[in-house]
Amino acid sequence: MNILGISAYYHDSAAALIGDGNVVAAAQQERFSRKKHDPDFPADAIRYCLAEAGLTLTELDAVIFYDKPLLKFERLLETYLSFAPRGFGSFVRSMPVWLKEKLYLKSTLKRELAALGGVGVKHLPKLLFSEHHQSHAASAFYPSPFMNAAVLCLDGVGEWATTSAWNGTGAKLEPLWQIDFPHSLGLLYSAFTYYAGFKVNSGEYKLMGLAPYGEPRYADAILEELIDLKADGSFRLNMRFFNYCTGDTMTSPHFDALFGGPPRKPESEISQREMDLAASIQVVTEEIVLRLARAVHRETGHDYLCLAGGVALNCVSNGRLLREGPFKDVWIQPAAGDAGGALGAALVAWHDYFDGPRSVGHSDAMHGAYLGPRFDEADTVAALSPLNIVYSKHDEPSLMTTVAELIEQGNVVGWFQGRMEFGPRALGNRSIIGDPRSEKMQSVMNLKIKYRESFRPFAPAILADDVSTYFELDRSSPYMLIVAPVAESVRVAPSDGDETLFGIDKLKRRRSTIPAITHVDHSARVQTVHEETNPRFHALIKAFRARTGCPILINTSFNVRGEPVVCSPEDAYRCFMRTEMDYLVIGDLLFDKQQQPNWQEDTAWRETFTLD
Repeated sequence: MNILGISAYYHDSAAALIGDGNVVAAAQQERFSRKKHDPDFPADAIRYCLAEAGLTLTELDAVIFYDKPLLKFERLLETYLSFAPRGFGSFVRSMPVWLKEKLYLKSTLKRELAALGGVGVKHLPKLLFSEHHQSHAASAFYPSPFMNAAVLCLDGVGEWATTSAWNGTGAKLEPLWQIDFPHSLGLLYSAFTYYAGFKVNSGEYKLMGLAPYGEPRYADAILEELIDLKADGSFRLNMRFFNYCTGDTMTSPHFDALFGGPPRKPESEISQREMDLAASIQVVTEEIVLRLARAVHRETGHDYLCLAGGVALNCVSNGRLLREGPFKDVWIQPAAGDAGGALGAALVAWHDYFDGPRSVGHSDAMHGAYLGPRFDEADTVAALSPLNIVYSKHDEPSLMTTVAELIEQGNVVGWFQGRMEFGPRALGNRSIIGDPRSEKMQSVMNLKIKYRESFRPFAPAILADDVSTYFELDRSSPYMLIVAPVAESVRVAPSDGDETLFGIDKLKRRRSTIPAITHVDHSARVQTVHEETNPRFHALIKAFRARTGCPILINTSFNVRGEPVVCSPEDAYRCFMRTEMDYLVIGDLLFDKQQQPNWQEDTAWRETFTLD
């Protein structure tokens, strides 16, 4: 039985295909359209999924959408009525879209699917709908390596739910309780994202990265004024400080008054206030997540926890949950946001609608999240030959040795291999890689490769067997979703004057023997690399270890700021030539920047990407 799941029309639209309960393919629409967080109908992602499975649309048994639009419309109307007459302008602006498109989403989906498949509507497979948090919960529990587990879903909002708890047993998911809109941990964090001058639904990870530069000076004010937090983690927000129910902004003038002024203007200089606000909301978020986890542990008695929803991408919180929480282990869906809802919806159809069985193995069922398109050498050469490219071809042992040597010499390498990752993280198939021992590499990669803010940290990709030697982490972290402290054995004692550094100046201090991936609080967002899921990336890191003794590479996503992660060889070569990357590897082909023909392009190309 083949089931297609779809998420769309809000942000991060995606498609996922399962066959007899097994994950076959999944991809976000943004990777094809080159429009970051693309919310449109995921036509290209669907075409890819069908092609990967060798199916036509009419051969599917069902298509399922990841939420229920009528419930969402109910929430919208009730919210406006609750706050009336405030928000009338927002209501007037939103109603035409709903009355024209979203309210009749079933018809819209059928029309889009029929056009994509080149068939009449009556020939389409069965169309189903799942609730938003049900999709999140399914994406977290069913692919996890746990037969029984508690499940927590935390995001901005679905239809009504913003936080929900579930009991997962075998092939069944039972809802336990939920916290409803407008009381939302995700929207609370997004309010601070907005206030700090970053883009909502995109810049939350920047706020998390900024937090270690500040002090949690405002944490008490948040807990006293903004949120009524109970011992069990349940909470209510004081809505006088927020504007997202009725307006076009996240925060109200009361919020401005409490925190000493208006929101920071995007792209303006970041002040100590923003750093301290980031530290404060991060601490509060971690405390809420810990309390919720303890409550659901008491309620279910399970030893294991699964997480999904956008808040589950807060890897600092995840790290604390592992170290301080009540569970033996935690598994987080790598596509925890709305894109993963497409996969969750497909799994809801398989297990709930069609009563399909579930099998659990020693590892999870996500295949390392390598679920996207792949390109062979013929594809690459055919696509790039018109550009008069120059490359050398290597067998695998020669390639690994050569690339390891180039990285050791301080070069930055674009690394394009195998199937594209599903979810926001590049995990060694669409990555930019470098030497973590270099003191200048963080600055070089941020400013000359990624074209992004200097404070942004980079992640280490480490051979799984070596993780405990370099980090205070005793388990695998294959999806780069856990932040752990750097081990004391690789830390460097501060020099005179280092302890007085403040704010962004903290970047000037060398903190470990792997400074390029050690954040200012001696932490790192760890990716463990496993031979069974990514043998080629594993082989490269082994080759680097053989040369240097270091089993770690910097791993950051293959893109520039505002651009989706590259999907195709053309995307990769274009990004390579636009930036100051030194080398590019696509499959067995090695491209030296110095040997390539002159790259002629309008210097305003970066304006095509909306800054995140």
